[in-house]
Amino acid sequence: MSFNHIVVWLDHAEAHIIAFSPGAAAHETIRMHSRHANPYASEMHSRIPDAVKQAPYFDAIANALPQALQILIVGPGLEKMAFIKHLLRHKHQLAEKIVGVETVDHPGDPQLLAFARQYFLKADFLL
Repeated sequence: MSFNHIVVWLDHAEAHIIAFSPGAAAHETIRMHSRHANPYASEMHSRIPDAVKQAPYFDAIANALPQALQILIVGPGLEKMAFIKHLLRHKHQLAEKIVGVETVDHPGDPQLLAFARQYFLKADFLL
């Protein structure tokens, strides 16, 4: 199925991706995985720059994005901007599809979809 719009809600721990068109929607959740289980490894892990730690998480999110015309990035903190910077550096074609960035707290998937539908309804109206 082809979707026109995607909304990505993300924070430091997980991302919710909803691809949708007027009559359908598909949901996916991606979680950040920590590879460091022992205290010595986590101490070493804390010295690694955030961009390096985030790269596998951001790549997993980017790889999960189906083809769409427009992408809306939302979330509660700064992680959304770090994700956009990652896309600009490594997935430029996806970055070009971003049409908006909004601060959104922690909605459930139904509320996120309703927010995104309203956002794109307004954006499409302006086109």
